[in-house]
Amino acid sequence: MSPAPVARSGSTEQAVLAVNQSFYAAFESLDIAAMEKIWLQEEWVQCVHPGWNLLMGWDEVRESWVRIFASTQRLKLALSSLWVHVQGEVAWVACTEHVTSLFEGDFDESLVQATNMFILHEGAWMLVAHHASPLPAAPEPSLQ
Repeated sequence: MSPAPVARSGSTEQAVLAVNQSFYAAFESLDIAAMEKIWLQEEWVQCVHPGWNLLMGWDEVRESWVRIFASTQRLKLALSSLWVHVQGEVAWVACTEHVTSLFEGDFDESLVQATNMFILHEGAWMLVAHHASPLPAAPEPSLQ
């Protein structure tokens, strides 16, 4: 994964970006144990994967990651256009995910706009919402 964080200077923003990077490292490595350490495991956390319905509660969110990891052989993530904002004990990161995945012998490449929300819980930034929406593919340049 090759994230290029862009944020305001400050230790709080950098701490949020570090947890955000840990989320994408767990995602890219298909590691459910690492993913479990990042999410706040409450009934009100939520997740929307591209093309999926809203998932509510840690049990549904965790099961979605288990399903994604089980069906994916390999994953490469690169992030761009990172933006972070912290407001008290709530923070969110918006970014573009450049996703290349290998599943069932086929490669798939996609661009996804994501927003990840975190709260400060017992001194640690924890993920409470991930919302990812597919972006349209860039048009092919015309040859004229």
